[in-house]
Amino acid sequence: MPTAPVPAHPDPAELTAVAQDYLKAVWSALEWVPDADGAKVSTGALADRLGVGPSTVSEAVRKLADQGLLEVEPYRGVGLTAVGHGYALAMVRRHRLLETWLVEQLGYAWDEVHDEAEQLEHAVSDQLVERLAALLGHPVRDPHGDPIPTADGRVVRPDACPLAELAEGESGVVARISDADPRDLRTLADLGIALDTPLTVAAILPRRDALTLAWPGGGADVAGRVASRVWVTRTVS
Repeated sequence: MPTAPVPAHPDPAELTAVAQDYLKAVWSALEWVPDADGAKVSTGALADRLGVGPSTVSEAVRKLADQGLLEVEPYRGVGLTAVGHGYALAMVRRHRLLETWLVEQLGYAWDEVHDEAEQLEHAVSDQLVERLAALLGHPVRDPHGDPIPTADGRVVRPDACPLAELAEGESGVVARISDADPRDLRTLADLGIALDTPLTVAAILPRRDALTLAWPGGGADVAGRVASRVWVTRTVS
């Protein structure tokens, strides 16, 4: 089957809402995977991310592969074709600009914006997206620290690692907080941990699956699950 040409400016309006969701889900699932070139996401992981059954995912993936948007490798999973990658980045850009707009302009809390942006991203036009970008001053990250792809598809990620990779006594500055669970976002906000907060791992508490964290004006034992949402840029001593 001949390879479809990659659109210079992929317009998600050319795809169904389901296709948009799947392409964005595949890209997002692999975004923070180390050495993600050639990586694949399992259909089971996609089902969990999209909240649908495995058989639904298998059928949708087959259709999108037939359209040249996804590639499927037996026993490894699903990846994006070059064409699918372009559309996925356009959708991610929409989503993250909408989240930023909801927080900065409409006063939403960072744990409220994901589902709202999920609804809006299918309805906005490219023109509206670019006007939002200009209104917001062309931000490079969303409220959770995830990079916002540029209009021409470039992504600049911070040199960040999971907080759990820091040894006892090491420090870092919060660069990203995963929005996978709004409850964990609220817990971190209540503690006063946000983007750009300097953190020090004061102690590792394996029996309690927790970390003792310290930051300017605060400190607390934080459950491992909550701490796993946090990515930091290491502080060079």
